[in-house]
Amino acid sequence: MTGIERVRAVFEKAKREGHAAFMPYHAMGYPTRERTLEVVSALAESGADLFEIGIPFSDPLADGPTIQEATYMALTQGTTVADCLEMVRELRGQGVEQPFCAMSYYNPILAYGEERFVQDAVAAGIDGLIVPDLPPGESELLEEACRRAGLAIIFFLAPTSNEERIRTVAAHATGFIYLVSITGITGARADLPPDLVDSVHRVRRYTDLPVAVGFGISNREQASRVAALADGVIVGSALVRMAGNDSIDSVRALGEELAAGSHHPLDS
Repeated sequence: MTGIERVRAVFEKAKREGHAAFMPYHAMGYPTRERTLEVVSALAESGADLFEIGIPFSDPLADGPTIQEATYMALTQGTTVADCLEMVRELRGQGVEQPFCAMSYYNPILAYGEERFVQDAVAAGIDGLIVPDLPPGESELLEEACRRAGLAIIFFLAPTSNEERIRTVAAHATGFIYLVSITGITGARADLPPDLVDSVHRVRRYTDLPVAVGFGISNREQASRVAALADGVIVGSALVRMAGNDSIDSVRALGEELAAGSHHPLDS
């Protein structure tokens, strides 16, 4: 199967079972290389359906303070793009089977070489690619490389995205639509935005692709409410913070809580 097919299969299975996919994020290399492998493995055992793995970059404009700090620490320890791909390869060797979608800003990919990056990513076991600072329409070369390799490519939409932007993203994406729940940066928040229902419905009018919601989800209730609206629930900052400060058992417990919420939708 290609990466596109593996990503699609996750959402198809979740839809058949009547719930959303739980999609945890982790910053590769944080707080250490060894800890990264432990965290991802623990989340894989806790009910994760698909992983978003962050490739560290020095200027992560879309990320909040928790993930900025995590990626900075990973960079100070010398974590490179090649290191991230090798960690994915090791996780595959350890039996982690869930799809991996690499989240990378464009500069690291450009420096590595677009075609080479796509080929090496697929060889390592990556199934999809998320590039938050490369909009569709400016990504022809990377999109073509992904198509040839069967690698899913994912683009962002926000509550402020107009109809033209939604149509453009829907026409270019091959994995799922990443819908940002709020205008702003990543980070755990106490409440979900009141207009999230409208945001999801607006996107669905223009595409049959799965819609995954991220930014601001940190507990079971929030995950459950998002799961009632969307096809995927993306959680980053809450898990990254715990990965850096608490035990693996704590990470596993939070993963189980968030998976339970994602897998048991709660109507608003």
